[in-house]
Amino acid sequence: MERIKGIIPAVFTPMKKNGEIDTAQIKPVSDFLIDEKVAAFYVCGSTGEGPLLTTLERQLVTEAYIEAVAGRVNVIVQVGHNSIREAVLLARHAAESGADAISAVPPGYFKLNSLSVLIDCMAEIATAAPDLPFYYYHVPVITGVDFDMLELLRQGQKKIPNLRGIKYTKPTIFEMQACIELENQQFEIFFGTDEMMLSALVAGVKGMVGSTFNFAAPLYNSLIKAYEAKDLDKARSLQYNAVKMVRIFYKYGGQPAIKATMRLIGLDCGHNLLPHKTLDAAQIDSLKNDLQSIGFFNWARKES
Repeated sequence: MERIKGIIPAVFTPMKKNGEIDTAQIKPVSDFLIDEKVAAFYVCGSTGEGPLLTTLERQLVTEAYIEAVAGRVNVIVQVGHNSIREAVLLARHAAESGADAISAVPPGYFKLNSLSVLIDCMAEIATAAPDLPFYYYHVPVITGVDFDMLELLRQGQKKIPNLRGIKYTKPTIFEMQACIELENQQFEIFFGTDEMMLSALVAGVKGMVGSTFNFAAPLYNSLIKAYEAKDLDKARSLQYNAVKMVRIFYKYGGQPAIKATMRLIGLDCGHNLLPHKTLDAAQIDSLKNDLQSIGFFNWARKES
């Protein structure tokens, strides 16, 4: 798989009110995102509520997205699990289903006491799909696992032959930049903090994975173009729009508000799984009003 340049939405898992996967909605969501000029899909991550799904549900979602995408863009499947054996099953399934790459969060129930143990866990998962690139998913604010990522790359490549890089979801740009520059830019680092994209671009990032790319791809594509054209005033203004948008989502609980925004643009991805709490009608109306107040439905939905 060639290196990915551009925005990679961490796609939602459409969900019916009764908690069943709404596979029928995956095709229209996929077509919409590809029309929005995204570079790849990241399936069953935090945004997609992957850790809240059963293994069979995750396999169903993986198959549905791969079928819907039909080779038009790359599909990266997040296979991490508290059970390494379940993660191995998911990795094998992703490979057999036609995924282009896999990624994994670390097990999080029992505390990992060393980087070497983390590498052992990731090696067992990655070697279950040896022909696919493997990206470690670094999101310490959720997992609590926060080792030196530069050392993970240095040491990890010895045990993980298919280690391609990191999905880096932490606002420490300096460490991320060190990972990018390691060994003549050998590894591929995807940045995962949407509201800091401009900083990541300056540090050398080429690919980004984010939840708000699902409905604001035109904003971020415009930001990338402005940066590449060296129009930093415009890029900074567009980045501030993203900051204002994300601050509103935090007001409504983060992920449930982001998922509800898909309904506001006409692509309902349904309910959330506990412990996430689905927004009710009044909350969605309030969210819509707040987004309107910052001009979201203008600048987020068309390139400038």
